[in-house]
Amino acid sequence: MAKKVVATLKQTTGQEFAKVIRMERSSKTGAYTFKESIVPNAEVKEFLAKK
Repeated sequence: MAKKVVATLKQTTGQEFAKVIRMERSSKTGAYTFKESIVPNAEVKEFLAKK
C-alpha cells in the first residue's frame, strides 16, 4: 500500500503533496494516536502547527 501512495505523490500534476504524520495525545486515556494526512507542500507547516 505504501508504494501506491508514494507513486501517486510523485505525479507531476501541478501541486506537489506530502504525507504528514502527526502524533497527538488523547485527553481521555493519555495514549498517543497518530493522524495521517496528505497535504500540499505549502501547507505542511500549518498542518503541523495545529493542536
